[in-house]
Amino acid sequence: MTLRAPSPVEPNADRTAVLCILGSCLFLQLGAALATQLFPHAGTWATSSFRLLIASVILLAISRPAFWRWTPEQWGAAIVLGVSLGCMNGFYYAGIATVPLASAVTIQFLGPLLLAAVLSRSVRDGISVGLALTGMALLGVDSLSGEPLDRLGVFYILIAGAAWAVYILANKRTGRLIAGQGGLAVALAVGGLVTLPFGFEGALVIVSDTNLLLLAIGTAILASLLPTSLELIAMRRLRPQVFSILISFEPAFAALVGWLVLSQGPSPLKLAAIALVIGASVNQTLAGKRLRRQV
Repeated sequence: MTLRAPSPVEPNADRTAVLCILGSCLFLQLGAALATQLFPHAGTWATSSFRLLIASVILLAISRPAFWRWTPEQWGAAIVLGVSLGCMNGFYYAGIATVPLASAVTIQFLGPLLLAAVLSRSVRDGISVGLALTGMALLGVDSLSGEPLDRLGVFYILIAGAAWAVYILANKRTGRLIAGQGGLAVALAVGGLVTLPFGFEGALVIVSDTNLLLLAIGTAILASLLPTSLELIAMRRLRPQVFSILISFEPAFAALVGWLVLSQGPSPLKLAAIALVIGASVNQTLAGKRLRRQV
């Protein structure tokens, strides 16, 4: 397979990347809401593993990658991406089984936000990270003001947050080394396979029930296939720290989906937090025309 040489970002690349991230956030939250319906029947690990495997089958059929021609470096990138995907999704689903969604999103965001802070190199990056972290703190205060959170669930979500940071870097590298969606398709398969042993019995329950299988397919499309595909497009146009800040739109979409789907109206504190997070994203996006892809 011919490797694509790095090239400058196209004039509208920043706009395209932002639209991709917005779409990813929306589909991911809708998929998470759908996935919770599978938890009582198949468990969290089976739900996570199965949706990754289904998304992989669909994307492999569409992209048809010539993976037998890949170099060891390309295979290594896809495997690291797959393991990070499996851990990120598996531990996050295990966490939201006992931790409310708003709190879970807040905690998991520590991963990409800390990554953005570590990789920041400009005053604008620092301001954006500060705004986003303040928004995350406000979301945390709002989320933690009620009943104490389950400690094991919080631990799982912290692991998911760390895996998310690895995923951002691995996604960037996979997109650089492997053209098209082939790398992502293989990574989804790897992620599903490495987590399957933790939910094997639940997976058997899903395949034995047509309704559950259809629900799992819908979850795979909304929560895995569409978000990861859109994020891969965005990562090819943005630096990892910029992606980490822009993805902060996700809490806003979590609040929106919670309000529309779960009838959970956002509090004034949560609205203020969302405004800060969006402010961080807008501040970073204004610098988009000066961004260039880094190798």
